[in-house]
Amino acid sequence: MFDLIIRNANLPDGRQGFDIGLKDGIIATIEKRIDAVAGEEIDATGRLASPPFCDPHFHMDATLSLGMPRMNVSGTLLEGIALWGELRPLLTKEALVERALRYCDLAVSQGLLFIRSHVDTSDPRLVTAEALIEVRERVAPYITLQLVAFPQDGYYRAPDGETSLKRALDMGLDIVGGIPHFERTMDDGRRSLEALCRIAAERGLPVDIHCDETDDPMSRHIETLAAETVRHGLQGRVAGSHLTSMHSMDNYYVSKLIPLMAEAEINVIPNPLINIMLQGRHDTYPKRRGMTRVRELMAAGLNVSFGQDCTMDPWYSMGSADMLEVGHMAIHVAQMGGIEDKKKIFEALTINSARTMGLDGYGLEVGCKADLIVLQAADVIEALRLKPTRLAVVKGGKVISRSAPRIGELFLDGRPTSIDPGRDYVPKEPS
Repeated sequence: MFDLIIRNANLPDGRQGFDIGLKDGIIATIEKRIDAVAGEEIDATGRLASPPFCDPHFHMDATLSLGMPRMNVSGTLLEGIALWGELRPLLTKEALVERALRYCDLAVSQGLLFIRSHVDTSDPRLVTAEALIEVRERVAPYITLQLVAFPQDGYYRAPDGETSLKRALDMGLDIVGGIPHFERTMDDGRRSLEALCRIAAERGLPVDIHCDETDDPMSRHIETLAAETVRHGLQGRVAGSHLTSMHSMDNYYVSKLIPLMAEAEINVIPNPLINIMLQGRHDTYPKRRGMTRVRELMAAGLNVSFGQDCTMDPWYSMGSADMLEVGHMAIHVAQMGGIEDKKKIFEALTINSARTMGLDGYGLEVGCKADLIVLQAADVIEALRLKPTRLAVVKGGKVISRSAPRIGELFLDGRPTSIDPGRDYVPKEPS
């Protein structure tokens, strides 16, 4: 007797028409046909089953605050930072909790069950940390929420930046963050990374740095981050987020940098939506794309995972908690339109991100936790093309969200009466 059986599902590795049996919160079996009964069954009807999506880079303290206290008229990074500075003194714990919980509701409906959020620690009130610690506890039954102590205004640049970050970690935040390129000088940025990696080593914590989020090719803090990672024995526990300056660096320097990053086992987190929106603003034409060297980093064996960064906040007025939207943009910006490219992009939204976040028991294999989603698409490539409906979201072997398939009705003489975009337009294999 299984708790739940997903029937006739396609798997991310290309296998088709498999049943997935879930019992006691674990994936108990994956077979061509399970001859057993279950408390509940879902007929996937030849659609894709996948592990849930992971977002390794987000700002939940700012989400859904679009228009507070005013709109970002220019749409630029600097105006977004200024706007957040205006909003931050007005924040209350109650309002932060309410917005974050609303976002988590949306995330569940999109099959996004693992989120790493940066938490601004620059306001010594630390109301952001208090609020998101409460949210982390409240959503724990259905979302794993990791919290990064993030000195938004700079570890050294912000008044009380050093003490506020350490207090936030003492309160129970999970990860050490930083933003070296926003310090007053390049040397201050270097010193901040040395201090932050030392703190992480002493406390046994991971590190996740907003690193070189700029078009300046001379912003090379990722080099220091990699070196400090090796110095403190933090290999595999450090993430460099954004890394947009790499798109402007000369190739010779990058040929030295990428092997250093690989030695340090840096987890790379580009954020395609926000990177393409905010970078290249000083360019006329030709205009830089604004995203790091995804293809080259993957080819070098680095773990690359994609973050969403923002949804409806001072920096980004768009967003919908849909990680497939992130992957869809990544395909275009990184020019990774090949079949194998797209498979790698999907992995960057799932298993790579799970590796970045250090998740145990994640995946769609026997013995993994019974967390999965069913999408209205035939395979991972079609999922990236369509950004389809999440027909079912399963956590711990229980369905926690359902959505009806998107079916269009047609009233045209001599034409079909309905359209299922996830079934009727799947590319046909050559005969």
